[in-house]
Amino acid sequence: MRPACDMHFCMSLRPFHLAFPVDDLDAARAFYSGVLGCREGRSADTWIDFDFYGHQIVTHLVENARGDTGANSVDGHGVPVPHFGIVLAMDDWRALAERLTDAGMDFAIPPTIRFKGKPGEQATMFFRDPAGNAIEMKTFADDAMLFAR
Repeated sequence: MRPACDMHFCMSLRPFHLAFPVDDLDAARAFYSGVLGCREGRSADTWIDFDFYGHQIVTHLVENARGDTGANSVDGHGVPVPHFGIVLAMDDWRALAERLTDAGMDFAIPPTIRFKGKPGEQATMFFRDPAGNAIEMKTFADDAMLFAR
């Protein structure tokens, strides 16, 4: 039996599903569809599915939901916790960083290089949706560094 998360297996995973609270579905729709460019899937009065780079995220309406709960120091930055995101190809990350910067995104951590010159060097940026849920978009010059120690 192979381990649940050996590198070969993890690189062939099926799309993940993540459901999280928001306090305003119209604001969530405007953010995930309009700002991030996620295609909207099914929806109802209390939730919306989005295609998040091939993965399914679902915003669920929860009164007074706020995603901002804490931070952890990582390489000199206060990384929002909890957060979710995706590892993009370098060109896609750069294009998104430029688009969000040009749009005036209020970054929790602006586009930056983390762990420069060390194993796991990565370009990253953090921002929040209108409900305060933190999102990290990152990339590696070499995807083999994803789990570098």
